[in-house]
Amino acid sequence: MHKRALVVDNEPANCELIEKVLHSVGIESLVLSRSSEAPGILREGKFSVAFFGLRMNSPDGAELTRQMRDSGFNRMTPVVLISDDQRPHAMSEGFAAGASFFLYKPIDRESLLRLVRATQGAMEHERRRTRRVPLKCGVQLRAGDQEIDGQTIDVSMEGLLVKVSRPIPVGSSVNVSLQLSKGMKPVVGSGCIVRLLGGNQLGIHLGRLQLAESQRLQEFLLPLIATE
Repeated sequence: MHKRALVVDNEPANCELIEKVLHSVGIESLVLSRSSEAPGILREGKFSVAFFGLRMNSPDGAELTRQMRDSGFNRMTPVVLISDDQRPHAMSEGFAAGASFFLYKPIDRESLLRLVRATQGAMEHERRRTRRVPLKCGVQLRAGDQEIDGQTIDVSMEGLLVKVSRPIPVGSSVNVSLQLSKGMKPVVGSGCIVRLLGGNQLGIHLGRLQLAESQRLQEFLLPLIATE
């Protein structure tokens, strides 16, 4: 199947690098420096992946992502937001709009290539950022004065399904320490219990990861998503 990407960013150097990397894996690019041109193009054609600058003149990257998610052609297209905004709020804004991944400036070619390969796996199986990777690793949860050890069943950039010895009520806020692999510093953050399954499985939404922690989680999951 012919694959085509839409790249919208007001920094020519970023566009040039992304276009070269996409070309190296057989993806043709349509590059726009003015975001105002993108909505009409999105309504007319299907894209395999999209790269949007988060901070642009209206419509910005978050708004273009929302338009894609509301469209017929590109509802499931992986979207990568390009950003140098270090605030957790910016990441939350992008993911709430429907973004699949973040790409942080300055753009590193090898990281970009890994990300493109991950989006290839996502587009071929119509998977997005919420794709859950089956993964068994240790996790420690703290809710109030409770500390509970558990094991993940699956992990995504957005959340965890965890097997625990005793339940935590739905709606509870939790601090999370996720040991992805032996010898690796745990990924830490906080979230909320959003579901309880079978009495001993917790669905946790990771709503508050710091930028560095989210990047570490993304780097760990990308190769697993790409090979599935």
